Amino acid sequence: MSLDQATVARIAQLARIRVAPEDRPKMAKELQTILDWVEQLKELDTSKVEPMTSTVEVVMPQRADEVTDGGYPNKILANATDPVRVSSTEELGGFFTVPKVVE
Repeated sequence: MSLDQATVARIAQLARIRVAPEDRPKMAKELQTILDWVEQLKELDTSKVEPMTSTVEVVMPQRADEVTDGGYPNKILANATDPVRVSSTEELGGFFTVPKVVE
């Protein structure tokens, strides 16, 4: 696929960059070089290559996925700016209400 100046102008418009008309032939050549390189990469057989996120084999530390209240709900509820809007711990389980923001 060969890039013409109209295609370069369209790509520049989509990318929201300004390319002067006199620079479009040079830009078309550069973009074509990039596309040719990508085509070369497509020819490689990567079926036996495992996906990787790093060049070094690393096992990410993981923790148990559990929901907690942090162990100090009274300190958290003390941060409420409007004491009237704070529900009692026994009444609703230690939450504070907020005004409705979506209609």
